Amino acid sequence: SAFSADLPELKDQDRVVLLGATFIEREGQFGHIETALTTAWPDRRLTFRNLGWSGDTVWAESRGIFDPAPVGYQRMIELIKELKPTIIIFGYGQNESFAGDAGLDPFTRQFEKLCDDVKPTGARLAFLTPTRFERPAPPLPDISRRNTMLAKYAQAVRGVAEKHGAPVIDLFAMDPSPTNLTENGLHFGPSGYAYLAQIIQKQLKAGPTTVKPELQAEVRQRIIEKNELFFHRWRPQNITYLTGFRKHEQGNNAVEIAQFDPLVEKLEMTINDLKKTGQAAN
Repeated sequence: SAFSADLPELKDQDRVVLLGATFIEREGQFGHIETALTTAWPDRRLTFRNLGWSGDTVWAESRGIFDPAPVGYQRMIELIKELKPTIIIFGYGQNESFAGDAGLDPFTRQFEKLCDDVKPTGARLAFLTPTRFERPAPPLPDISRRNTMLAKYAQAVRGVAEKHGAPVIDLFAMDPSPTNLTENGLHFGPSGYAYLAQIIQKQLKAGPTTVKPELQAEVRQRIIEKNELFFHRWRPQNITYLTGFRKHEQGNNAVEIAQFDPLVEKLEMTINDLKKTGQAAN
């Protein structure tokens, strides 16, 4: 089987936070996996917040902006608490694997710390293992040679999940695809995410979705729109002026950030209504 553990079941009113690096951020732009998860339970009202940040690690090294990484990490933890998630899905390990054997213990310890730091939310946890590196077309270097090391990091993720009694979506153990799923050995494009979404959907306890394909496509479009609005909510383009070290110049405009919230919520209601009305007759 493609996965080594049960996938998380999403319950009515679940608030899902997706937290991780490039894999998570790009999924927010394409929406295939979120569509698979939300349409698996058409009658359940579910909300998703994508907090992916490209190039990130469990230390939040991408999130410091002009501050040191620990400050970005703290901001991330505060934001997660504000979002009041009932389930957090983590996607880490690929970037960290470049530190080799020496980085394994620090990675595991920091991942444990991250799990502890989000405990106050009371959220259930679920884990994605990193996906395998693929061999891209020349002249790009063959990054697939790093999979032996990446396997150790995938195993570390499984270990953290086991310690927390949490489900693992084991993308590393997935049967290799006949064609390349990534654009460069590393980053997934829309077709790669669509492939993964199909595999994840097959493994969900809910079984295959009852939402008609054309409505699934519409749900995915709304998800992409919603994710873009939420992105501007939590990562506004001029963040340095709004909340950063130059806020003395334009900080008064920061009040407008929260105006994205009702727009995000409205789209979320649309998504939940669409999937509910779009079920095929059994």
